[in-house]
Amino acid sequence: MEAMLILLAVGYGLLPIILLFWVMALGRRIARLESGEGAAVPLARSGSELESDTAPPAPEIPDSAEPMEATSVLVGPWMGRTTDAAAPPKVPQVEETQAEGAQAEGQGQDQPLVFRPDRLAALSNWLKTNWVYAVSAASLAAAGIFLVQYGVENGLLPPLARVGLSLALGAALVTAGEWLRRKLGDGEALATAYLPQTFAGAGVVVLFAAVIAARQLYGIIGPEVAFGGLVLVAALAVLLGWFHGQLLAAVGLLGAAAAPFVVGGETDSPNWLFGYFTLIGAAGLAIDAARRWAWISVLALALAFGCNWLTLLGFGGAGLHAMAAALLVVLTMALPVWRLWPDHDGPMIAEAVLARGARGWPSFPVRLVAGSVAAASLLIVLSFAQTTTDDWMQHLSLAALALALMLWAANAPALADLAVIPVAAFLVRLLQTGYDAGPLARDFYRPLTEEATAPWTAGWLLAIATLLSLAASWRALREPEWRRAWGLGAALIAPVAAAVLELVWAPALVYGPYPWALQIIALAALMVALAARFAKVDGEDHARTAYATLSAVSLIALSVFVLTTGSALTLALAVLVVVALALDRRFGLGEMAIFVQVAVVVLGWRLVVDPGVDWAVDAALGAVVLTFGGVLAALIAGLWLIKGRPRAGAQAFLESALAGYAAIFANVLIERWVPVPTGWFGAFTYWNVSLQSMPWLITALVQLYRLKIGGWLRWVRIGLAGLAGLIAAVGIGAAAGPLNPLFDGWQAVSGGLPFDTLLLAYALPGLVLLAVTRPLAHLPRWLRIAMVSAGSALMVLWVGLEIRNFWQGPVVALPGVGQPELYTYTVALLLAGAGLLYQAIARRSRLLRRLAMAVIAITVAKVFLIDAAGLSGLTRVFSFLALGLSLAGLAWLNRWAAGQGAQEEPQGETPLAGPPTV
Repeated sequence: MEAMLILLAVGYGLLPIILLFWVMALGRRIARLESGEGAAVPLARSGSELESDTAPPAPEIPDSAEPMEATSVLVGPWMGRTTDAAAPPKVPQVEETQAEGAQAEGQGQDQPLVFRPDRLAALSNWLKTNWVYAVSAASLAAAGIFLVQYGVENGLLPPLARVGLSLALGAALVTAGEWLRRKLGDGEALATAYLPQTFAGAGVVVLFAAVIAARQLYGIIGPEVAFGGLVLVAALAVLLGWFHGQLLAAVGLLGAAAAPFVVGGETDSPNWLFGYFTLIGAAGLAIDAARRWAWISVLALALAFGCNWLTLLGFGGAGLHAMAAALLVVLTMALPVWRLWPDHDGPMIAEAVLARGARGWPSFPVRLVAGSVAAASLLIVLSFAQTTTDDWMQHLSLAALALALMLWAANAPALADLAVIPVAAFLVRLLQTGYDAGPLARDFYRPLTEEATAPWTAGWLLAIATLLSLAASWRALREPEWRRAWGLGAALIAPVAAAVLELVWAPALVYGPYPWALQIIALAALMVALAARFAKVDGEDHARTAYATLSAVSLIALSVFVLTTGSALTLALAVLVVVALALDRRFGLGEMAIFVQVAVVVLGWRLVVDPGVDWAVDAALGAVVLTFGGVLAALIAGLWLIKGRPRAGAQAFLESALAGYAAIFANVLIERWVPVPTGWFGAFTYWNVSLQSMPWLITALVQLYRLKIGGWLRWVRIGLAGLAGLIAAVGIGAAAGPLNPLFDGWQAVSGGLPFDTLLLAYALPGLVLLAVTRPLAHLPRWLRIAMVSAGSALMVLWVGLEIRNFWQGPVVALPGVGQPELYTYTVALLLAGAGLLYQAIARRSRLLRRLAMAVIAITVAKVFLIDAAGLSGLTRVFSFLALGLSLAGLAWLNRWAAGQGAQEEPQGETPLAGPPTV
């Protein structure tokens, strides 16, 4: 165990100190180069300037052997040079951080270059000659930690003396470092280079360890005194970091973060650690605010978020962890720019990504806030709440973070897009709590199992979401540039929260349908008020009005769903499609096309999956007809509304959905009218398996039709079509193969010819495949030929089995074939050949003409090789007479068609002419 503690101490002290020494040495080298060129150094700059290859370096403390008070030029803690010792320090301005993304053309762009490969190379070179400083700092820090942990001479000293000696050691190291800096200097060319920072950094670590041990290891002081002592040490580290440089700042941060883990000890309430690690993050941000060391902010936030997460994993406390994470984001927004009210300007993260840096790239403070917001939201969502209080604190922390970005940072346009992250995290957390039956959900459902008053948990959560929608609407009315985006957020946040609550929380079970529906209706009324407000101020731009209107209609539909059955929700969604297209037609809102496509997909889910085909087969016929009929009527109305408008994507969705849902409706009616045998065998009849495969076949064809839209979803649609098509092929293939009544004697034909189960099993999918060839003309030719071939094969199988059924009865698997049945097949083949020849003439298709003649040739071969053996007398005479006359007529038709084709073909091509050789 002691060896492990030593490794932890050395590891935490060694690696970061090495990194900091390297950065410091590189910064001094650049500073000397700039100074030699006579370049002027500005008093204050943004943190990202230290990352850019074109930005000037940060000035360092002058390498002088004289005390600061004796110099004529004083270096203040805010890194500015002044001739007046009383001059106030210059605070870095936010305006100076905004030009980073707008560099001149040809000079590159401001990218997050806090850690670069060239700096790693510089670190490697530095370590070859200066590794002893890193080991020295780690050793001094470890000595102080082990002093406070074990005492002197095997614990002969009492705990109070041990803590006192550790404090004295830490103070002595800090004093020694400061004395060396003032007396001998800290320049890289001096023999005392890096020694002041080494001693002072180790001293700060020892002071942190002493305070922690006094509280956590020995219980000498209370939590208030301990926290105050830690604040003082952190303030000392910040102050020393301003004078000594980056090395000391990083040593202090890393040592402070490692101290609680190295000191050890036990505590009844480790909650204070969340505040302690948050304080470390604040200290690092404060150092960056003064010295503009960007990577110190990154290091401080990484330590704060990481150590808080480790504390959560070890001791729990998800609520305090969430509050600490949100507080770190707030500090990140305020401290680096030194503003009580954030005013980050310049491009947003999303704007820069979508525009590919056309307006420049976000400044480092903006990127820093974006990283902290993402980290805080993700960690809160991933943490598991064990109590109701923790669950509440998580939801409230995410909501507070979103409100801070929308309201407190209203004057920081560069941070506007970041509000999406905590809002999405809030909705995800809401979904997660209900789905996993978290503490809040369990407490909410308590009245269902015991006598208790229904808690207003769902109502309060909906109220929080409503507050977020109101904040977004305030930003929408305040900022004209992004008013559509904020208006969309205002119309989505609260309604989506209501939908999530209904989906996974089911508040109607606790409140009752009417009280819960009343809350939804109240939210719908608020959306109507927002729509009226937007309509009043927007003039001819009705986008935000349309968003709020759709939101209100959706909420009304949701309330109808709460009070009625699931089919009502499906009908309400269908009505929404019509309303959206009507708004688009009236106000020219292209965004409604996206909504329509999403709504059509949701309608498909409702009709096929949930409640789906199974519900439609068993539910009352009136409800099924009303649901499917209402959806189909809405789609027809939508096609009429979109006619003549440039909405190719929405039109393709509506057309494919109309055909697909109509086919599914027909399939449902067939399944209802045709009785399925009970038991295990009934599920595996050839016609039932084929019918169950039809929705998958229709789904595949719908996705193939939507390929004409193009776009980035093309491969998704191909994948869905392939999966659905494979499932359909397996089912229909099983019906045509192993389950075929011709091969399986247990399978029988039901119903009167031709409206029997054979029609359902084979003719229905065959006709569908043949009918879709023209609408799917955009598909590759080989795929269309495959679909036509499969459809034709199914139709041939259906005709053949119907002939067999006519002559043999319901059981077609009986052995033997009679002469009348054989001749019927011949007549069917002749008719098929004649039909193909007619189509060849009508379409002027050489391929169909060749196929027709091939069928006729097969028929002739069958007559001479098979049928003739069983014919005799006048039957044989009239049979061959009829065959000859039929063949003569077909040959004449073929020659005439070939002649017609020859007249239209250009010179140089040889037409197919002449009668077939039989």
